[in-house]
Amino acid sequence: MNKVAVYRKEHFNAAHRLHNPEFDEATNEKIFGKCNNPHFHGHNYELIVKLTGEPDKQTGYVIDLKELSGIIKENVLRRFDHKNLNLDVAEFEHLNPTAENIVIVIYNILRPLISNHLDMQIRLYETERNFVEYPV
Repeated sequence: MNKVAVYRKEHFNAAHRLHNPEFDEATNEKIFGKCNNPHFHGHNYELIVKLTGEPDKQTGYVIDLKELSGIIKENVLRRFDHKNLNLDVAEFEHLNPTAENIVIVIYNILRPLISNHLDMQIRLYETERNFVEYPV
């Protein structure tokens, strides 16, 4: 087996508020701090999609990265870029848009669109120093 990992990096900007309506305001402030700002706050997210598989015998590609870029742009960036995640993205209507939840949502959006013979992992940078990966 000659498995190779290929990566596509994309970027989007989005606002969100970390808030649990089951908590009182003091608890939300204690847990989420500045991220609980009722007027929201934003991030410049870096998204990395990793696909692992054997290169195709005819093309030499694990996947055509132009095709992968198009899938990401159409299905993730169009939905998330320059949006308020809490208000504009249906998946977060009742789900706190933490980096952890965002990466799972992105994975679940992309997984059905990528061939099952490829392993997929999503890495999402919320800041330069804070990032999450799914699955682990």
